[in-house]
Amino acid sequence: MRSQQLMRWYKTLLAAFGPQHWWPAKTAEEVIIGAILTQNTAWKNVEQAIAALRGAGALHFKAIAALDTETLVELIRPARFMNLKARALQSFARFFGERYGYSIRRMKQKPTDELRKELLSLYRIGPETADSILLYALEKPVFVIDVYTKRIMSRHGFLSMGHSYEDFQALFMENLSADVQLYNEFHALLVHLGNRLCRPKPLCDQCPLRGIA
Repeated sequence: MRSQQLMRWYKTLLAAFGPQHWWPAKTAEEVIIGAILTQNTAWKNVEQAIAALRGAGALHFKAIAALDTETLVELIRPARFMNLKARALQSFARFFGERYGYSIRRMKQKPTDELRKELLSLYRIGPETADSILLYALEKPVFVIDVYTKRIMSRHGFLSMGHSYEDFQALFMENLSADVQLYNEFHALLVHLGNRLCRPKPLCDQCPLRGIA
């Protein structure tokens, strides 16, 4: 029942909004950098920081590892909380270099559960950031949960906002096929819906899910 309902939602959102082409990045490392920078800030701010890193030739972790902290802080200043995020980027750069030799291919070979534990042990990498890295950068079938997803699912009576990240994640992963493309597109569509219509003050009369059982 839940599986069929979720797939109806997916098909309805895809028909309404079209493919989202998320994550907007040219490389897996750029996805990871963006996933760290987007914490607690708008994506437009992240885009400015990424442009600055690209202009400095530092949009990959080997270059980030070689930067001094002050330079990195200034480059990512538009993303806000730049001191914390600079430390997070440097922490990931050390981990990525020491554990995987800056190789995304080698990183992808690690079993998902083990890799997720490694990511969660890093500075300022929580479940949402870890799962964004796993899904969007490393193409692992892990459904990402964020504030938009929680808000939408709670308003439609699936779970309350008081439920845990893991509860919301299980709702999707236990009822959908473990398909990277499906998880990618479905999550991106929910983000689009939450950003555009299912806001703190919702525009329910415009929602494509209105009346969908």
